[in-house]
Amino acid sequence: MKISIIALTTALLFGFGASAQDFRLPDRHQSQHGQLLANQGNTVLPVESTTKYLEELFSEEEEPEFDIYTEGWDSKLVNCYAGVEVAQTAEIDVSKFCMPTPGYITSPYGYRRRFRRMHKGIDLKVNIGDTIRAAFDGRVRITNYDRKGYGYYVVIRHTNDLETVYGHLSKFLIEPDAYVKAGDPIALGGNTGRSTGPHLHFETRYMGYAINPSAIFDFANQTTHTDTYTFDKRTYQEARNFSVAANQAYANEYRKKNPPKPYVKSTAAATTRSTSSSYRIRKGDTLSKIASRNGTTVAKLCALNGLKTTSKLSVGQRIKLR
Repeated sequence: MKISIIALTTALLFGFGASAQDFRLPDRHQSQHGQLLANQGNTVLPVESTTKYLEELFSEEEEPEFDIYTEGWDSKLVNCYAGVEVAQTAEIDVSKFCMPTPGYITSPYGYRRRFRRMHKGIDLKVNIGDTIRAAFDGRVRITNYDRKGYGYYVVIRHTNDLETVYGHLSKFLIEPDAYVKAGDPIALGGNTGRSTGPHLHFETRYMGYAINPSAIFDFANQTTHTDTYTFDKRTYQEARNFSVAANQAYANEYRKKNPPKPYVKSTAAATTRSTSSSYRIRKGDTLSKIASRNGTTVAKLCALNGLKTTSKLSVGQRIKLR
């Protein structure tokens, strides 16, 4: 770095000398030019002083502010933090929250011996069509479908650096990149993907690390345990704060107030129908897929947007749905 600065300084101080010999001011300007130089005094700095000045100038440049909505932003991967260095501990403000649903825990966080895999969230009781709400303020990063897992799911990145995942939904009420407030409706509960009955799969993640939601939320009392959650990379999987007895008591009370409803396995056509008037093209989209998801036809989409059935769609392009 210092060699580059010295080279730059040398060029600034001496680089124009050779070219200056090739030019000569008209005679009528010579005296004026000489007088100007005399009035300026000695403005030439030694090389060492100029180099020091440039080093101080560069060292004082501020680092750009970290923007949680651009750094590592990915509209496909649930965990987009692979390879990112994460601090050993972090204090996370969870005081401004909303419970995603009033349902009780039907399956806790942790390793599932039956399936021989980690359950990275909790399952909460919902009926198909129940309103699912954003847990904190933030911006929607993903709305997508995973046939062998989450079904229809939403990922939101929050202003407190957490991300929340909502799975097995039946309908989206928001679109990617939308800003939401804690408590805003984002989807309807469902039974899509790898699911044996209506429920909400709910995850809380910090920089890709799936934290037990029960370590943050007290679902039996519909609140948070504290206003600040302390993340520790060594012990985050062990932080349970989950009372089986309290959850059972809450579940009994919930069942009395919310008797079970008959349900039918959700279909792809039913889950993706949107009330929005426009749609932003994503990778892999076709007119046929978009029409099916939004309760319309390819012919209507073509007529509304001046397209042909063979028209090429560009990622990011927005088309009219109605």
